[in-house]
Amino acid sequence: MPIRRRKKGQDNSTENDFLGNLVISTSPFLANNKPQPYGHMTIYACLSYPFFPTSSLSLSVMDVSQTDENTKNHQITLCLPQSIQEKLSGLKLGEELIKPAQPHEALFLVLPCLNLLELLTLSRVCILLKDAIDNDILVWLDIIVESPLNMRINDDILLKFTSKALGRLRSLVLMNCVRITDDGLHKVIENNPHIEKLYIPSCTQLTPDGIVRVVKSLTDQSNKLKFLRLENVQNLTKEHLQILQSCLKISPEEQKPKVYLAYELFPSLSDTNAIDVEVCPKCKNVKLVFECPRETCRNKNKRLLQACKGCLHCIPRCEGCGGCVDVDETGETACLDVVCLDCWLKLPKCNLCNKPYCNRHADNIQWSQPYSSGFVCDSCTGEMEQWLASPC
Repeated sequence: MPIRRRKKGQDNSTENDFLGNLVISTSPFLANNKPQPYGHMTIYACLSYPFFPTSSLSLSVMDVSQTDENTKNHQITLCLPQSIQEKLSGLKLGEELIKPAQPHEALFLVLPCLNLLELLTLSRVCILLKDAIDNDILVWLDIIVESPLNMRINDDILLKFTSKALGRLRSLVLMNCVRITDDGLHKVIENNPHIEKLYIPSCTQLTPDGIVRVVKSLTDQSNKLKFLRLENVQNLTKEHLQILQSCLKISPEEQKPKVYLAYELFPSLSDTNAIDVEVCPKCKNVKLVFECPRETCRNKNKRLLQACKGCLHCIPRCEGCGGCVDVDETGETACLDVVCLDCWLKLPKCNLCNKPYCNRHADNIQWSQPYSSGFVCDSCTGEMEQWLASPC
């Protein structure tokens, strides 16, 4: 649709007033958060003339059913702001309204603080920003892949990202990356032999043999690997763990105890061990092993038969204090997590079922109105909605 500029005191436009083409995008018009009847649409004007290539203008919502014949014939007149009219009147054919320039210097100080998803989003803004991000090695020295990118990144994409560090990659964190294989990870390691931190928890496509090969490659080339995280790696045995410990030159006696609650909240701060997993004294599997923070249990640990040290499958842990709990000492919660009786008494309860949420799921609480007290859990809310929706 052609856009024409109307001069003061002149109702009809001429060919010299042509500004560009109008691109119409329809969307339901909402008034008071309610959809309006058919015929209402939002109109966006995009000036697409050669001398004005990247500017847009948003018009007010209008009722198409009330428009005149000119609008029905795809003719519309725009009343542009005075500042835009002055800039347009001084432009020549082929001249740009806003000349491209280098990004502000302060932007480069922000780039190292952005995560991978934010960097990829920012690189799509313009070519200048994309080149600035791709050519900044400091941004790519520490790569952390987490949700939602963990489900999309495969071996080829990971190799492309890590290659931007030019062989100086320091840390690689792959959180639940289910499409990364042993061969893909080994290619990354071959190109980046100076990695100090390698986190690969819950990467289901990685095998223990492939991880051993990667760690051996790192330790043989530079011997700079200091931290290795293998939580939820399947089929990891005691023999694999011993090989990894020998590559990192650590002994099982150097393993410091971990507390469940502190590890869940701040895993990188609370766990200073070179390898996060160890052999569970109960089931003899290689998993995360926690100790109880209670003084009474710490005294019991001196006697191995009564020790409460073990993985979560062998010894349940309270979500409130991180201590060990017995089956008879747990309180029922709305989120079905394990909570000891001492912590259960301190938590707010649902008004209907008298079940609390643990501290980890406290955000699910929808408090009642100010004139009432307590809350109603999601389970009770769903049952009430089903009861109200059912016929009498």
